[in-house]
Amino acid sequence: MSRFLRASIVFLALASCGGGNFSAPRDLDNACAIVRERPQYYSAMKTTERRWGIPVHVQMAAIHQESKFIGNARTPHRFALGVIPMGRQSSAYGYSQALDATWEEYQQDQRRRSAKRDRISDATDFMGWYMNESTEKLGISKHDAQSQYLAYHEGRTGFARQSYLGKPWLVEVAAKVQARSDMYAQQLRGCGR
Repeated sequence: MSRFLRASIVFLALASCGGGNFSAPRDLDNACAIVRERPQYYSAMKTTERRWGIPVHVQMAAIHQESKFIGNARTPHRFALGVIPMGRQSSAYGYSQALDATWEEYQQDQRRRSAKRDRISDATDFMGWYMNESTEKLGISKHDAQSQYLAYHEGRTGFARQSYLGKPWLVEVAAKVQARSDMYAQQLRGCGR
């Protein structure tokens, strides 16, 4: 086989391994459609539910709010004077929009150094771990999507200090997360999930 042909085969093989499908599911307002389109999402969330006790619908609502189910989601760039790039707003990345430091804490605590924020099974496990800790440390119900989201967004210390009370926009977003969680729960019951 010629050197060019071998190089072409290797290149095509590597290219096919690519970064994965990071696009959002087509119908984000229908939990059953999401599950049908991306069965691996449901499988990952059920595993997390079994391990950490965080219901699938709570996970789905939080992921919807954080990344709209886009695996490689990042925060927008900041610009000085409207044109000079100054980096991203934060280090949040992936389905769960986990910050670098929090993700590293999870990796160390769970001994999961190879976990990736753009892999749905790792992202849901991270969310389960974080929300379970919020239940244990703050007494937040695992079914309370609104409070879980506030603790997720503000951090447990911020939640305990009620920092969200000075952010009416965030309280509104958390209420929408709860409404979406309730909607997803009803839809999932309707399609037997």
